[in-house]
Amino acid sequence: MNSSESLEDLPYVELRDRAFDLARDRLDIGFFVDLMNHTPSAAAMATEGGSLGDISGSIIDTIAAAREAFSDENVGDLEPLFVARFATYIREHQKH
Repeated sequence: MNSSESLEDLPYVELRDRAFDLARDRLDIGFFVDLMNHTPSAAAMATEGGSLGDISGSIIDTIAAAREAFSDENVGDLEPLFVARFATYIREHQKH
């Protein structure tokens, strides 16, 4: 990506993967918990007896679940919100 390109101009899946890879490398489970707290899937999980406070398994399992929850097919009208969140996360945590 050259300096004239914006992170927000990347395809959604590429931007999501870059943010997820960065969070994985940083072992930042909080990033994924925060994302889940801002999605309709979190509300659905809570009504089914799930709890984000009960995340177990490896960070790899968490990332795999997040990739599915945040697929371009699943985010729908919330895509601009997640594009902004992913771009901000990358800017805040990417080593220059």
